[in-house]
Amino acid sequence: MNESYQQTETEDKLTGIVKPLIYSKRAVYGCAVLFSSLFGGILLMQNLRDTGRMKEANIVLGVSVLLTAATIFIANMTQGRSVVLICSIGGAALLSEYFFKKYFPNEAEYGKKKIWKPLIIGLAITAIFIFFIFWGQGQVA
Repeated sequence: MNESYQQTETEDKLTGIVKPLIYSKRAVYGCAVLFSSLFGGILLMQNLRDTGRMKEANIVLGVSVLLTAATIFIANMTQGRSVVLICSIGGAALLSEYFFKKYFPNEAEYGKKKIWKPLIIGLAITAIFIFFIFWGQGQVA
């Protein structure tokens, strides 16, 4: 394989089985905490799609949407930033400790996808939201 192309799968040396690269459990957890449960869920959904588990991918996406909606609802009811962090950590833990471990119990068998692209997308979306928050408050000229 030519190393100038992005690697998309890895081969198990013992069995010869080719497996797709996936985002790690840490990547799913970190993105869910930093950005939202929806963002972490999308990474996990992509892992499941890459391994051919479309039904499970849709379940994870649905749960991620519900977790994000619940976080928004709870944050609006309590007006507390610490509550948002607690909800984010809870959602991230559910995605990484339950769903990730359920569908990828032997994570070490898979190669890891680089996290740069989703990280840049997440930061860009966050920057846009922050801009509009300040703009809405009249603090951006």
